[in-house]
Amino acid sequence: MTATDASDATATSAEIAREERRSGWRTIRRAAPYLWPEAHPWVKTRVIAALAVLVLAKLIAVGTPMLYKAAVDTLGGDTAPLLLGAVGLTVAYGMARLMTNGFQQLRDALFAAVAQRALRQLALETFTHIHQLSLRYHITRKTGGLSRIIERGVKGVEFLLRFLVFSIGPLTLELLLIAVVLFFLFDVWYLAVVTGTIAVYVWFTFKVTEWRVKLRREMNNQDTDANQKAIDSLLNFETVKYFGAERREAARYDSAMAGYEKAALKTSYSLAFLNFGQAFLITAGLVAVMVMAALGVERGDLTVGDFVMVNAYMIQITMPLNFLGTVYREIRQSLVDMGQMFTLLEQPAEVSDKPGAPALKVSGGAVTLEDVHFGYDAARPILKGVSVTAGAGQNIAIVGPSGSGKSTIGRLLFRFYDVTSGTLKIDGQDVRDVTQESLHDAIGVVPQDTVLFNDTIYYNIEYGREGATREEVIDAARAAQIHDFIESLPDGYDTTVGERGLKLSGGEKQRVGIARTLLKNPPILLLDEATSALDSETEQEIQGALARAAEGRTVLMIAHRLSTVADADLIVVLQDGEIVERGTHDDLLARDGRYASLWRRQQAEREDAA
Repeated sequence: MTATDASDATATSAEIAREERRSGWRTIRRAAPYLWPEAHPWVKTRVIAALAVLVLAKLIAVGTPMLYKAAVDTLGGDTAPLLLGAVGLTVAYGMARLMTNGFQQLRDALFAAVAQRALRQLALETFTHIHQLSLRYHITRKTGGLSRIIERGVKGVEFLLRFLVFSIGPLTLELLLIAVVLFFLFDVWYLAVVTGTIAVYVWFTFKVTEWRVKLRREMNNQDTDANQKAIDSLLNFETVKYFGAERREAARYDSAMAGYEKAALKTSYSLAFLNFGQAFLITAGLVAVMVMAALGVERGDLTVGDFVMVNAYMIQITMPLNFLGTVYREIRQSLVDMGQMFTLLEQPAEVSDKPGAPALKVSGGAVTLEDVHFGYDAARPILKGVSVTAGAGQNIAIVGPSGSGKSTIGRLLFRFYDVTSGTLKIDGQDVRDVTQESLHDAIGVVPQDTVLFNDTIYYNIEYGREGATREEVIDAARAAQIHDFIESLPDGYDTTVGERGLKLSGGEKQRVGIARTLLKNPPILLLDEATSALDSETEQEIQGALARAAEGRTVLMIAHRLSTVADADLIVVLQDGEIVERGTHDDLLARDGRYASLWRRQQAEREDAA
């Protein structure tokens, strides 16, 4: 490495360190309101009470060695017998230690509700915000990595609140009180040695811990990567089996775990170095102070009780200092983990309601696209000036080859994305001007692949409308032609469908999805290639259920199989994001254009398959 390269690397490290400090302070500022909320006075009361108990505990802790000294001097005859006597002083010493521990437990009990409230509120805020982020964000993010960010971030909040307030703060207070005692009861040299020992100890601890934080971050990255690979593989269990890729997946996971193992070993070795270095520095300081006290006793300047008291204070200092490296490292890591979570919280929602946006008012359910342009990437437009109107109660089909932009129209209607230009209206109201909640309430979607929750069939159907009665759920299942099948199962509606509904066939899942949408009872129905993944026989059965679902509603059918849309009031043919034809099935066949060509091809394919 050249000198220039080394200089650049140093500069980069310095910039990273500065950025981490800024991020740390930002994280602390973001976390503070959860500790001191304006709207919840009881939280402030508990925090103040916990801090008051903390100070009281530290005052008793600093005074405890003085009782120990008095008991030793009384037993040694170095002082006149005190009123309490040696036994009484010993009992008082024990009571003081017990009170110190008792107040610490009371402090934790008072603060527990504050910490748990902050934890719950932040977790809920993060969970809610994730659901508000755009579909584009969720497509690009990995669910396993996202869940780890949330998990570590929420845990980091609890750790930071507890140890920042009850470890670093109390340790500082205790060291200051002991420093005052050493200065006034002994001399400035005791204070100088103790202060020097603590300063070197803290410097060493922070320096080594800074190095260890980088190792820990690498270990976390490897852990996230391994976790993501495991989740990804398990979610695609069937695909792994189809291609006999068990060994490949195991090797892929083991490779990620090997990286984690390497990083974890570096972390363990560095911890051993940190612990030994801390022990060496603390022992050196302890021995130096004890030698000074021993010389003082030999000269007659100090009593044996003073010697014991100095030893007690040094031990009292070393106990919390031993945890300083761990606490500092965990606080740093908590700040990093929380920083990632707060960055997630600051991720803006690509689609959001306008201030004061009214609810959508559906009178008939007419859907209008006027010169709609859109592209997921600015350099690659998908829709290029699409205009189409679905009148109230009409059945409109949108067909075309793969990649023509059919499903994109459905996503724009549901407002997963906003149009680049043009307008998309429902009963004359631009979907961008109304609340997303009211828009989503007005549209029912039956996708190509219905994904179910790992719960009961009843729960999955009832998900269509919260609070629906059991009779309404059963009526929806009957309308979707799945009630009889459900009743034939040993557990009926209480049958668990498995993760993503894998215990049900494709047709059964689609019927559950249709029942769920029927229960929602929306005025507008979007069928996004709802039968394209099914066989012909199952498709025909599902078509009956879809026909019932479409009664009295405005229906947009996005389809690849033209046989499913032959009865539509209007068929729109898309090609490369543009409408190339529109009309009824018979009209389009008579024109002998793009639609007729697609129809003949699909009919030939069906005949060949037959």
